[in-house]
Amino acid sequence: MNDKDSRVVVITGGSKGIGRAVALAFAREKAKIIILHYDPDEKASQETLKLLAERGIEAESHKIDVSRKEQVDSLFSELIDRHGRVDVLVNNAGITRDAFFMRMTEEQWDTVLQVNLKSVFNCTQAVIRSMMKNRQGHIVNVSSVVGQIGNIGQANYAASKAGVMGLTKSVAREVASRGIHVNAVAPGFIETDMTAVLPEKVKEGFLAQIPFGRMGTAEEVAEVVYWLCSDGASYLTGQVIHVNGGMFM
Repeated sequence: MNDKDSRVVVITGGSKGIGRAVALAFAREKAKIIILHYDPDEKASQETLKLLAERGIEAESHKIDVSRKEQVDSLFSELIDRHGRVDVLVNNAGITRDAFFMRMTEEQWDTVLQVNLKSVFNCTQAVIRSMMKNRQGHIVNVSSVVGQIGNIGQANYAASKAGVMGLTKSVAREVASRGIHVNAVAPGFIETDMTAVLPEKVKEGFLAQIPFGRMGTAEEVAEVVYWLCSDGASYLTGQVIHVNGGMFM
């Protein structure tokens, strides 16, 4: 694959966890990888760039608040001008602000919906016109099993991730005729920074619901994301693929 043929891949929340694993999966094909993050410092993103460089990938990283449409539009316009297109968009950025519903503040609700759901709207809208013009493209949105089954203390998170599922299906119907695939993955209990801070009792409760009896890895989710952007998934669109060890069937 020469440089001109290399796919241009943009991954939000790409500096660590599932986003980093997705970037490393796309490194196999020598893709042009662009990771977006909103970490307080550049430590994680630089580590990801280092891992990609070791694989011969000249990647780039941008700190951006993907919940802010003006920032997203400006960056994606510059990326498309410079690279000519975006072939793959992985909407992976996400946060939690957990609280029991009756104690949940408006700020906790709004912040999670802005980052987890509005960012998917912002980034997808920023690339969709270019993809339609090129009559090809892959968009994979990272949802969650919580968006399917709900979870105590996560009404905001569940609502945002359920919204991602609905958005995925709607956009998929609109753009399928232009050769664009829009799918989602819904991870279950995965070993990431987000789950590392959970109390042991909470972790034990989750594990008790998983037939495989273990947490998943970011790499296992990344494999599904990568496959959804491959020729092997050429007849799939509008699907939500659950990666949860049987937690939800």
